[in-house]
Amino acid sequence: MYHYAGIDVSLEQSAVCIVDGAGKILREAKVASEPEALIAWFGSQGWALERIGLEAGPLSQWLYAGLRGAGLAVELLETRHVRDAFKAMSVKTDRNDARAIAQLMRLGWFRPVHCKSIEAQEVRAVLTARKLLQSKLLDVENSLRGVLRGFGLKVGRTTERSFAARIEELVAGHAALASIAKALLAVHAVLLREFKCLNKQVVQLARAQPQARLLMTTPSVGPIVALTYACAIDDPARFNSSKAAGAHFGLTPKKYQSGQTDYTGRITKIGDASVREALYQAAHVMLTKPVKNCTELKSWAMRIARRAGLRKAKVALARKLAVVLHRMLADTKPFNPNAKALAA
Repeated sequence: MYHYAGIDVSLEQSAVCIVDGAGKILREAKVASEPEALIAWFGSQGWALERIGLEAGPLSQWLYAGLRGAGLAVELLETRHVRDAFKAMSVKTDRNDARAIAQLMRLGWFRPVHCKSIEAQEVRAVLTARKLLQSKLLDVENSLRGVLRGFGLKVGRTTERSFAARIEELVAGHAALASIAKALLAVHAVLLREFKCLNKQVVQLARAQPQARLLMTTPSVGPIVALTYACAIDDPARFNSSKAAGAHFGLTPKKYQSGQTDYTGRITKIGDASVREALYQAAHVMLTKPVKNCTELKSWAMRIARRAGLRKAKVALARKLAVVLHRMLADTKPFNPNAKALAA
């Protein structure tokens, strides 16, 4: 008889459940959230497990790699799919979650998620840290502007170099404001310095990574967009068709059909939000700036803009870019400005 297992991962201990082919619960336990502990526990049970379910989360990729390395048939499950399956549960506990995941494994009603390589995870960590510093830098600047505005002191337009000097000029003669500005400007200087360091590191990573260099041959695609997309795709072969890339990142319309109801809505916005944002920014640059070597793509998007508006045209172009960039990665060929966008 086949046996299946589900793991509900927590920071310290994970709930584990094993069921047989008929759905009967055979073993339940709390095991330390460490690959070695989970491998040892499964090995001590004496059953050959057909599938082990593991919901995607902060620790899941690390545990997945360890269990896979030990030869266990573990599957990484899509969080959104698992959450929808749990909606019928009247009481939600770690124990019940592990039971439900085990039953999903038994029934086969799950959607596996690609576990990214260590290299892709490292690049993603650098991009996440860069974005965090950028947002905190803007928070400090906006906080300073807001504090001074309450006293009638308007900062106005500034550059990266002139911001600190402008603040010091405005707070001169205000002891309380000067002390606030001194503290926030010190934080601002540190954030700006570290943000520049990470920004430089991102550019170096893009130049060193073959996939990113290939993607940057596309007009309006810079180091940030190229690295974000490349590390999200990781392995182009996991998509059977390049057209699936747009849907994977939530850039295709929702569809609801039941009886006489047939509704097509806005884009689904599922998948990696950072990739969706990066592709939208690239589309915005292509449509609003004088970018060379993108006549086919830009003409196609402008026809949509005349029919449905510029905003929808940017979303459509972002989806098209997702398809084109995946095809470039799959074929390992640079962007061809003479090729038809639709043929790509």
